[in-house]
Amino acid sequence: MWYVAGMDAVLHAIADGNRRTVLDILRQHPATAGELADALPIARPGVSRHLRVLREAGLVDVRQEAQRRIYTLRPDPLTEVDAWLDDYRALWRNRLDALHTEITRNKTRTRRGSRS
Repeated sequence: MWYVAGMDAVLHAIADGNRRTVLDILRQHPATAGELADALPIARPGVSRHLRVLREAGLVDVRQEAQRRIYTLRPDPLTEVDAWLDDYRALWRNRLDALHTEITRNKTRTRRGSRS
């Protein structure tokens, strides 16, 4: 089931380390709730609450297979976050490029000064 969620819900969902661990596991392969619970240092009711938050944010899908629930990653909601972060990446890229240029200038000045 897919719930339409905004970027705030996605950011809230990924703010928790346990939920990020769940997403990391699901990035590698689908998993049952039990498998996910075994990977986390919390009680199963806590895992269920984390899975609900991830479902409501649209980051995971769940399907029933007999008595098991299989969870899979839905990375699509992360694209809005990625697009928002892209402006910040550009900002840092520009600042790092400027820093690199300044360091190169200083090295050139230092070499010229040592030859005098």
